[in-house]
Amino acid sequence: MSTTSQRGSRRSRATGTASGSPARAAREPGRRTGRASTSKPGRPQKARKPGKSGTSRASQRARGGSRRQVVQRRRILLLGVLTVVTLGYLLWFTPFLGVSTVEVVGARTVAVQAVRSAAAVPEEQPLLRVDADEVAARVRELPDIATAEVTRSLPSTLTITVTERRAVAYHDDDRGIRLVDATGVPYKRVEEPPDGLPRLELFDPGPADDVTRTVTGVLASLPDELADQVVAARADTPGAVEFDFTDDRIVRWGDAEQNTEKAQVLAVLLTREGTVYDVSSPELPTVS
Repeated sequence: MSTTSQRGSRRSRATGTASGSPARAAREPGRRTGRASTSKPGRPQKARKPGKSGTSRASQRARGGSRRQVVQRRRILLLGVLTVVTLGYLLWFTPFLGVSTVEVVGARTVAVQAVRSAAAVPEEQPLLRVDADEVAARVRELPDIATAEVTRSLPSTLTITVTERRAVAYHDDDRGIRLVDATGVPYKRVEEPPDGLPRLELFDPGPADDVTRTVTGVLASLPDELADQVVAARADTPGAVEFDFTDDRIVRWGDAEQNTEKAQVLAVLLTREGTVYDVSSPELPTVS
């Protein structure tokens, strides 16, 4: 009996050893990699879904970054507004860019200081607050100034460009002797008739009068060699301009058309003896 028991015991140990070997073999891969394999061979493993804690942290980071961007944008906007307000105050209300120089261009017979005085621009007045149209209007009040234009130049220069009137005749009546320009404006009183200017023989000359504008316009168009010979100018209508020339000669000019052609024809006619030179029709001039 003891022999039989020993044999059974041996068989049991042998069986246990044999049955334990596959289990150890199955555990070997886990031991080699350091992980226990829980999946069945041949099936793909499912990817793990991130936990709630990871999603929460990502959301917090995104919200934090968005807040910082909003704050930064507000700071930039505030800085821009402050910059604009500061510059506006400096340019509009302080002498930072105030007028320091008033340049006058185009003055020939009118004194530059007279133009500056008429402009009446306060020194260091902010350049941007200078009313250019108002300054130009004040300068045009000077008798000898026909046009005036005012421009600004940064940082502190105001430029006044003027065009002076040019007298083409003078008019003498109970208001005194006045110079008359090419537009028919009696603009300046003088004590004596100026040398070289013809007498304007019209009742009440002015820029609103068609006859005045026609006569003065023709006088302004004459070349110097003819203008120097004119003693007096008159007209009853815009189409009947007439001149007294030196040496008691009379020139019948007609209207203000074809002034260049008439002047060329008259220059030739004046080489002939005569008293009345008619160029009102330059194609058919006459001398009598």
